[in-house]
Amino acid sequence: MTRNRFFNDPLICFFVVSLGWAFNPLEVTAQTKIGDGASPVYCANLIYARDKSSRCFSASFMLEVRERTNIAASSEFSAVELKSEKLFDYPFAVMTGEKSFQIPEDERTNLRNYLLNGGFVVASAGCSNSDWADSFRREIKKVFPEGELKPIPFTHPIFSTLHEIKSLGDSKFLEGMEIDGRIAVVFSRNGLNDSKAADNDDCCCCGASELSNARQINANLLIYALTH
Repeated sequence: MTRNRFFNDPLICFFVVSLGWAFNPLEVTAQTKIGDGASPVYCANLIYARDKSSRCFSASFMLEVRERTNIAASSEFSAVELKSEKLFDYPFAVMTGEKSFQIPEDERTNLRNYLLNGGFVVASAGCSNSDWADSFRREIKKVFPEGELKPIPFTHPIFSTLHEIKSLGDSKFLEGMEIDGRIAVVFSRNGLNDSKAADNDDCCCCGASELSNARQINANLLIYALTH
């Protein structure tokens, strides 16, 4: 039995299953707007390696999903410790930052259980930081020794759930790890932050090799996570 309590909410279960059968990205109904009785979808901003997290990753894609679809997405992230049981309340989690890191064993165990039980993580190297990207590759391999990050082809549904995305720029791509036939981890060595919608004046959002269509990509990822 799944430990992800998000899918134990009957209203959300019905809503997500309905999306899987007949999803119209442009249809917005009053019944699904936050404040009109729908259960909102919350997304986690992971606190990992005990005290590392992102204060810069923009939640603008969640607003777009809420405005353009039937999904009552919250307008902001919830800070959630990777080791916490609260993680299982969230169907979608963001893991990002800069510089190298190492996560302890209890966080690895919780992350593995979360992903095995229906969770979804999008991991992005802040400002395309290579040390962070290398650390994530190493850590996710420890969490899933049997798994493998592979480039995601543009024919995959991830690139068409809301926006038709046919390019990320020269030599840029997303990588994914499949669990039980669905992609449960999406990794970008290039920054996936919507730098044009930075929520914090102190944030880097330096451009580097950031993906210019990050907001659209993240919106697609959230919808994919909820319908697969």
